[in-house]
Amino acid sequence: MDTLDTKELWRQILLRLYPTVRHDHFITWFADTAVLRIDGGMLVLGVPTQFAYSWLAQHYRERIIEIAKVLKPEVEDISIVVDAALSNKDDVRKVLLTSIVPDVKKVRKLPNKQEVKVVGSDTVSYMFNPKYTLSNFIVGKHNRLVHAACQAVAANPGSQWNPLFIYGGVGLGKTHLLQGIGREILKNFPDKIVVYFSSERFLNEVVDAIKKFNAHDFKARYRNVDCLIIDDIQLLADKDRTQEEFFHLFNELYNANKQIILSSDRPPKELAGIETRLQSRFEMGMVAETHFPDYETRLAILQNKCSEQQVMLPPEVLDFIAYNIHHSIRELEGVLMQAVAQMRLENVTPTVKSVGAIIRKLDRGSKDLVGVTKEQMDAKLSIRNAEDVINLVADYYRIPSSELRGTLRKREIMLPRQVCMYLIYEVLGHSYDTIGDYFSGRNHTTVLHSYNKVKSKLAKDSKLLQDIHALKKDMGL
Repeated sequence: MDTLDTKELWRQILLRLYPTVRHDHFITWFADTAVLRIDGGMLVLGVPTQFAYSWLAQHYRERIIEIAKVLKPEVEDISIVVDAALSNKDDVRKVLLTSIVPDVKKVRKLPNKQEVKVVGSDTVSYMFNPKYTLSNFIVGKHNRLVHAACQAVAANPGSQWNPLFIYGGVGLGKTHLLQGIGREILKNFPDKIVVYFSSERFLNEVVDAIKKFNAHDFKARYRNVDCLIIDDIQLLADKDRTQEEFFHLFNELYNANKQIILSSDRPPKELAGIETRLQSRFEMGMVAETHFPDYETRLAILQNKCSEQQVMLPPEVLDFIAYNIHHSIRELEGVLMQAVAQMRLENVTPTVKSVGAIIRKLDRGSKDLVGVTKEQMDAKLSIRNAEDVINLVADYYRIPSSELRGTLRKREIMLPRQVCMYLIYEVLGHSYDTIGDYFSGRNHTTVLHSYNKVKSKLAKDSKLLQDIHALKKDMGL
């Protein structure tokens, strides 16, 4: 089959696939993909990145095979390979984006996260970080009430819950909720003027107005907003002039039925340095607390973050992080992102042990991590014999070492067994005959085949390469 035929085949597959895939997913995962060739009954599909490989293999592989078999009956299976050069082939992108999605030219990324929208001549409605929405905020029993309050305000601002005062510790999602409400209000009411401030920014604007003797203009400017959102209101403590200006602005907006949304690290009554008259006004509407999420919600947050980052981590690693982080969502995501960075930069699959080391660096919970002891993390594993290698590989792949040594030829056992043989030969330098004796007396030829198979796969299977690197790292190599 020539190049033109493979392009047309892929175009026809995509035409049938597009109606079943979300538009943004289609653009993200199928841009720069191509049918590279057809070898016998194997359709070889090229993708530009490892992330595209993982996502397509997990979510779309069966559907692609199904469509391909209809269009080309001789196709029996597909092989997905990573070809970074596809990212630079304009003709591939052109075939995909112009023939399959003719209106894709209308899609544009925001130039930056804080793009602004000017309303009228003076008032600016600040757009929000696109990753903060009410729909992607993970809801658990710990935050169901505060999330419901946010949804109610977004659906009908300035009515029932005004002001909405959200408080809680650092890194528990207050900023996410505040920005999510602002985005949702603008979505529901495009003509409304929504202004989002950090307390620091609000303070700076008041100071600037005082310096320029235009406090009246400052008041007039924000008197027109439909929704005022201020994050970390506790930072206005002991700023008497700023509190004075905010008190009058609050009253004007409240009396005009304009929505006010505030956040703080503590409830209104505990805001030292904030005037009593402001504290009482903060309590006039809805006061809701954010709590640290339970285990199930923490795990859901990690899974959602992996999806956003277009990466797949072993389930036991996510489970380990969820069990062992007990302080903030920010820390939870921070540990995850360090594990993702380790995978991307070092080409190593994160393990419970390697993530345990990351958590220990934060100096939190290092004495009682669930799933791995301090002694296990501190110990430098010394590989003395084949038994050590077999046990390490069995633990890594979570299968009994007896099955690695045995005669079963199940698919989930075969690759780990071959990896064992490869590592024993590479690290310990044992002969093929000696290695065969460790695995139920397999002969020289079988061991040689296993070694060569792993060695050849390493050149094209990035997941296997990550596994080998991770195992060698656990060996102290």
